[in-house]
Amino acid sequence: MLTIRREVPDDAEAIARVHVRSWQAGYAGIMPDEVLRRLNPAAWAQRRRDLGTADPEHPFTTLVTEVDGAVTGFATFGPYRNDQDRADLDPTYGEIVTMYVEPTRWGGGTGRALLAAAHAGLAERGWTEYRLWVLAENVRARHFYERAGLSPDGAESVYPVPLSGGQDPLGLVELRYTARLDH
Repeated sequence: MLTIRREVPDDAEAIARVHVRSWQAGYAGIMPDEVLRRLNPAAWAQRRRDLGTADPEHPFTTLVTEVDGAVTGFATFGPYRNDQDRADLDPTYGEIVTMYVEPTRWGGGTGRALLAAAHAGLAERGWTEYRLWVLAENVRARHFYERAGLSPDGAESVYPVPLSGGQDPLGLVELRYTARLDH
């Protein structure tokens, strides 16, 4: 049975494992294999701890899905980040900053349940519109969000993917999607 709850500090490793596996599966063919191979769940878990997203006073909230006590997905939402900068927040809009589901759970309803819970959390905080960014080449995610009622609003950004060996970062185009929240 799927349950959804707020992140606690002990979730950092499990969330990081889901995050890394989701990137490796979802971004295969979009990001270079060497980038996906070198992803380190321990480093990502430490980054979560450093950001403090499990702290109830943090401006962003992370919800996790669980099945039989195992984390199967997560979504982080809060105020919109101008230029995707966590230090420059626009309280006019909500934003889903991240949403990832264990690849073995894709297509099974976990993502829909998680998105519905994030919608409820955004609406609870008073937002009437929210945004999110998705890689232009991530057709699967784009279809998921479009089926959920989001649509691109014309804004684009470039996501810099760090490469090894002193190479310049690879710039991947991101599209901003938006939707209204019904209260």
